[in-house]
Amino acid sequence: MPTDESNRADGPSDRTVVDTAASAAKEVVFSRYDTGVVDDLDVTVTFENGVLDVDVYVKAPEGRHEEQQVADDAALAAQAAVDDLL
Repeated sequence: MPTDESNRADGPSDRTVVDTAASAAKEVVFSRYDTGVVDDLDVTVTFENGVLDVDVYVKAPEGRHEEQQVADDAALAAQAAVDDLL
């Protein structure tokens, strides 16, 4: 779990970075799938020592998009959102 260093002078807190990445990933997934189509969604984000790690798993067998591509796009969006934040 990231530490909340909200008073750091050098940028956003670790929690803010993690929350921003997770939100961006979820936005991509739910922009492609209706909520009821997603059977399982797991977004794992860590930010330690300045290193961001994002893993997205999507199971939406009734969806019209390829699950792995959506997961990859969501992870890329999470990384881009953090880049914008930093």
